[in-house]
Amino acid sequence: MGNRSLGLGFALEVDSPSDLPYDEGRADALITVAAHAGAGSAPQTPSAEILIMDRSLSMSGHRLDEAKRAMCAAIDALRDGTRLGIIAGSHKADVIFPTTEGLARVDARAREDAKLRVINQFPEGGTAIGRWLDRARSLFASVESPGTVRHAVLYTDGKDEHETPEQLGNILTSCVDQFICHARGLGDDWHYTELLRVTEALHGSAEAVVTLSDLTEDFTRLMREAQRIVVPRVYLGLRPNSRFQLAFVRQTRPVEAELTVRQQRDGETHIPLGSWAPETRQYQVSFRFDPSSLTVDEPLRAARVVLHAEFPDGTRRPCSETAAMVVRRRSAPGFGIARSPDLTRVENERELGMAMRACADAHLRGDLDRADRELRLAIGLAESLRDTTRLALLRAAAADGPDGRPRVRRDVSRGRMLGIGVDSTKTVSRPVEPHGLPLGDAVLPRVCPRCGRTSTSPTAKFCEECGHRFGDAGVTGGPVDAW
Repeated sequence: MGNRSLGLGFALEVDSPSDLPYDEGRADALITVAAHAGAGSAPQTPSAEILIMDRSLSMSGHRLDEAKRAMCAAIDALRDGTRLGIIAGSHKADVIFPTTEGLARVDARAREDAKLRVINQFPEGGTAIGRWLDRARSLFASVESPGTVRHAVLYTDGKDEHETPEQLGNILTSCVDQFICHARGLGDDWHYTELLRVTEALHGSAEAVVTLSDLTEDFTRLMREAQRIVVPRVYLGLRPNSRFQLAFVRQTRPVEAELTVRQQRDGETHIPLGSWAPETRQYQVSFRFDPSSLTVDEPLRAARVVLHAEFPDGTRRPCSETAAMVVRRRSAPGFGIARSPDLTRVENERELGMAMRACADAHLRGDLDRADRELRLAIGLAESLRDTTRLALLRAAAADGPDGRPRVRRDVSRGRMLGIGVDSTKTVSRPVEPHGLPLGDAVLPRVCPRCGRTSTSPTAKFCEECGHRFGDAGVTGGPVDAW
């Protein structure tokens, strides 16, 4: 379902095992949402960008110099007309650009002014990430143009020491559905759980930047990605049958995130899904019910599913066809009905992420025996899932122990373990099967030689992750991972 004024067309697919065991009290579905650019050039969505720089005392010296270089590169990558604000964060949040109220419109003069203010920052104070985000929220609130994309990035090299977890949580709640935010951890003295908490609430990605000089390329890529965003807000609309209650909603691809607590009520349940560029994401939705309330062998619509979007005039309207989740209670018990392989894979991917976080947590607190056990579990799950990205990350931290089994390397850096924790929520992309081709003539998915991401289209000209242009040598492939 497309709309020329919206700029993207959205396709919604609901995949759920319709047959439920006699004694089952839970029904799950995987919902795949694909957004594609419409015919012709899409309208350019107005955008607002806030860059949040950590200038706490721990950023002294070379670290702050590299961060300033990355901030300046991000400013140069912004397109003219973007609304821009820059926050210098410590135990407080100072707006260093613009010097007037609100956000400034980017042009050549504004870029030079913004970069000069970044370069002139000096380290001071501590770290209070929530205050930085709260200041960003108030700046975004000054943007009156409807349908504006609100995007922020931040980096930090330290722990959130100058506010309580409860204070951060309250601020994140106030920021939900107000803007999206990506977060980066520098060095090895930050907490990956704090960054994941921020990005889960604000639909962003978290990364460990091990080599400081990589931050410039990373921030430049984030600015390019932000400029691909077309729709500022999308919502998953759920209208369950009266016999079904929503248990949870999780994003499963490309990053795992719990979305249940964000639900809004407006005649039907709306789950904020963040801003959208041309891309595909997947969600798991689960409903609870009393088995005795369902008639055996009678198909029943458990829920209606539809997408809503914020249109350029600021209104929220449906942007997809309505799909149905249909279930049927069978007379067979649980062992008589096969489980969905797709849902099984999603649950195994979630278990992999939990094992990675348990490994990182155990190592960071010095419990090496527990870290070794969780590492072996994680490696086994990654191998069975053929998740080559997370498997490579785990193997880089592993060595053979005296018993011949993998264990965490005793000289592994804290930064690498933080990387395992922060990357635990990233799931592999779904390989796209080419349609309309005989099996022997199938085109293998394109794998980017720069970042390793598999494109969602076998005929893609550019990598959707990093923007690398594919040449003939860019068409690579391996075994297709069916899930």
